[in-house]
Amino acid sequence: MTSLSVNINKVALIRNGRGGNMPDLVRFAMDCERFGAQGITVHPRPDQRHVRFDDLPILKDVVKTEFNIEGYPSPDFLDMIKNIRPHQCTLVPDPPGVLTSNAGWDTITNKSFLTDVIGQIKSWGVRTSLFIAADTNLCRHAADTQTNRIEFYTGPYAYEFEKNPENAIAPYVEAAQTCIENRLEINAGHDLNLKNLSFFISSIPMTKEVSIGHALISDALYYGISNTIQMYLNKISEGQNLGKKS
Repeated sequence: MTSLSVNINKVALIRNGRGGNMPDLVRFAMDCERFGAQGITVHPRPDQRHVRFDDLPILKDVVKTEFNIEGYPSPDFLDMIKNIRPHQCTLVPDPPGVLTSNAGWDTITNKSFLTDVIGQIKSWGVRTSLFIAADTNLCRHAADTQTNRIEFYTGPYAYEFEKNPENAIAPYVEAAQTCIENRLEINAGHDLNLKNLSFFISSIPMTKEVSIGHALISDALYYGISNTIQMYLNKISEGQNLGKKS
């Protein structure tokens, strides 16, 4: 079963816009789990416009499913991972100040750097995942870093899906096969939503986890967070059922 991890960055962004503690980020994370989410994802950035570093110890204490922290492996970020020790650390190549994660790692150019960082993180008992594009060559080199998982950057899939779903998914299916051959587990995230999620899962049913924030939180404005989480879980289930039939 593909797990749904809810990225709560946008909830923190709303809170930070007014100061104080409304909405309550910790309560929201707990409620997401109570409503069926199988994980909580955060991406603390250097400017702390979203989830702040001081949120992390509190979230680690209350998250009972799986806690996934995303970020660029700067010295400060790695110290934080060492201290917090989440269940999973997803490494992204975001430079400071970037609006959102919009590219994956070049696992060829950065192989030595990533191998060293992944070795450190795994030594702390934390699962690692690399945010990468759906490229077979990059997947093969990702395997050389000894990462546990990769997370497909699904922004291009979501964009192309509106025009041609079959073309959109084709490179991901090919790259997923390369990952399986190289014993890499697969996560996915970025711009997945209620329209395109089921098709993605049906095409790549071995996906371990999807991390969804912007679309899910936006949908919750209309449907409420409890209903929205159930809608996304239903789309995952629908995709897996379709995948079994194909």
